[in-house]
Amino acid sequence: MDNPIQELDKIRLQLMTLEKPKKLKILVVDDEPDNLDLLYRTFRRDFNVLKADSGVQALELLATEGEVAVIISDQRMPEMKGTEFLSKTLPQFPDTVRIILTGFTDIEDLVEAINAGQVYKYITKPWDPGELKAVVQRAAETYDLLKQRTEELRRANAQTALLTHLVYLAQTASNVEASLTPIAKAFGETFTISNCVLQLVEGNSLVAASGYYSQKGSLDTWLSKDPLTADAIASQEIQFVANVANDERLINISEYAKNGIQGHLVIPMTYRKEVLGVLSMQWEKPYILREDELQLIDSCLQLVAIALTCTRYHQPKI
Repeated sequence: MDNPIQELDKIRLQLMTLEKPKKLKILVVDDEPDNLDLLYRTFRRDFNVLKADSGVQALELLATEGEVAVIISDQRMPEMKGTEFLSKTLPQFPDTVRIILTGFTDIEDLVEAINAGQVYKYITKPWDPGELKAVVQRAAETYDLLKQRTEELRRANAQTALLTHLVYLAQTASNVEASLTPIAKAFGETFTISNCVLQLVEGNSLVAASGYYSQKGSLDTWLSKDPLTADAIASQEIQFVANVANDERLINISEYAKNGIQGHLVIPMTYRKEVLGVLSMQWEKPYILREDELQLIDSCLQLVAIALTCTRYHQPKI
């Protein structure tokens, strides 16, 4: 049996195979068709390029498409200047990096926009394609870095909340069964899981006592029919399948199709080499877990094992 870190490394490598690098979305806005086409052709190889011929159309496009990494907008457009358009995108998309193209010396407008955090950089017309591509690439890297830091902060806050919740449950739970659903919900909400089941094990067999969380609200607990869960209990090792359709053990298990499960991670909850339960994390689409997330899930689950053991021993006898 591998040690926990080696097990997590194996799962991480499997998860990494799911990653398909996606092109970042950028939006180009210019009322001149030739310029708009030129901008599109300049960036379409490296980015998923959206285009609009006015600020109004661009706002409508953003309302439909959602956040983009970079906006490149002409300054002089009818109805709405570039700086005015960009200012309207700031409240909803604060992380988007904004670039202005200008053929005029609208210094006051540009300085005001830059000072207000609306514009990352301005480029004068006619622009040099190489310079513009370099600026946009740096802007995209800035966006990526900002999103990574934002996500890291979100994860850290979520992890702290999860640990705090588990400690609270360990201190206040009156019995083991009552704590299962709140714990499953804590894991499910922290890691954005479609379905999460925490089911107890006695003598290496699943028992009826379980708790669950589902984004749909209700869920049948079907782990007793799951080969992946049986393997996790028998081996006391993490089990993971990224694509159920490609796994011969699972392809004929009707519960996977019934619940729309594409990815399944099962972690045995152990205490002193005894399996006390299993945590089943189910996704309706491929989901990339980072190594630190896997380690957090595993360590939190072992904390749950200790807490449930203490609760079980101190549960009043009737």
